[in-house]
Amino acid sequence: MGAQPVDDAGWHVAWSPAEGARRARDVFARAFGGDPAGDPVVGVWSAPGRVNLIGEHTDYNAGLCLPTALPHRTYVALRPRTDDVVRLASAQADGLWEADLADVGADGGAAGGVSGWGAYLAGVAWALREAGHAVGGFDAAVDSCVPFGASLSSSAALESAVAVALDDVHGLGLGGSVAGRSRLVEASVRAENDVAGAATGGLDQSASLLCRAGEALLLDFRAGLPPEEHAVPLPWDLASAGLALLAVDTRAPHRLVDGQYAARRASCERAAALLGRDSLRDVGPVALDDALAALAPHDPDGVLRRRVRHVVTETARTADVAELVRAGAYEQVGPLMTASHVSLRDDFEVTVPELDLAVDASVAAGALGARMTGGGFGGSTLALVRDVDVDAVVAHVRAAFADAGLAAPAFLLAPPSAPAGRTD
Repeated sequence: MGAQPVDDAGWHVAWSPAEGARRARDVFARAFGGDPAGDPVVGVWSAPGRVNLIGEHTDYNAGLCLPTALPHRTYVALRPRTDDVVRLASAQADGLWEADLADVGADGGAAGGVSGWGAYLAGVAWALREAGHAVGGFDAAVDSCVPFGASLSSSAALESAVAVALDDVHGLGLGGSVAGRSRLVEASVRAENDVAGAATGGLDQSASLLCRAGEALLLDFRAGLPPEEHAVPLPWDLASAGLALLAVDTRAPHRLVDGQYAARRASCERAAALLGRDSLRDVGPVALDDALAALAPHDPDGVLRRRVRHVVTETARTADVAELVRAGAYEQVGPLMTASHVSLRDDFEVTVPELDLAVDASVAAGALGARMTGGGFGGSTLALVRDVDVDAVVAHVRAAFADAGLAAPAFLLAPPSAPAGRTD
């Protein structure tokens, strides 16, 4: 898939809903013929990318995360079919992607049975069928202004947009409640894990489907929680405090299917098993030193202990940030963001030089705190910045990248935005 729009000043553009819907309908018309405008069987749905304020690599460890939705969205024009064929077109990809739902998950979900970007969308339909819902094939066209490869959840936006579309066109009745949307989250996670082959947790899909405008979402991934305890909205009104959340797209490619993400997840699961715990969430800060000592005989190079230390301290930092947010003490969030980045760099070892440079340059230019966001190994950083300092931080980061001989980064502001839903 290709790049999304960046303006002449280096900012990622967020389309209006009307513009996004028009673009998706235009792709549909070019791919499948005719003019879908006004066609009652074609609708447009959209879903946002996300930034994660704090709580990285904690979702699959039953920990805490705190995302918000972006104004940048993926738009899907979709028409249901009477058979099980899925045909997909995208403004960011050449040609037509086509498969039969009978071939999706053909190897028990382990291999997926299909490949390429369309697996993320067809996988949602397959997962909904696996969950007992009567879902058939469809034609769909995609256009997106969620930066691709920037660790801002472009894949989850794809999955979430098609999830709400299929919910609507098949009358599943899931999109109108948190409990129902949680079922759509589950289907989207299965699509990414079992069909697309990325061993992610549920953070990204939860953010895209459950976040609300003007709010952050405290996600608790302990097993068995009811929806209202799994996803707790928190006020996130930085503007009232004269602050902004600045994302820096470092342009360092972000890939979750190259084995590094899966290796981190496997190491966490191994550590939990060695400790006799269901997950690393069961190791709280008070028990951390004892847990690290217990792992030492099994961990000659210290890798497992570093991974555990990050997960335990990151979940604690996320809980602390949630309390600060509840109190409206937004400026105090900054140092915890920076501490999160240090932990991701040193203990979880998922940063790259571009991420470290963006964080260091942001803080040096006056940001209250900064950290990488997403799975790591490339992608984007977040900086908590006073409104009056945004331009200075952008200029300093841009200059730091130029001095290092790196490609120019791109930027976006991240006000908390609306969840997936019907656009047109």
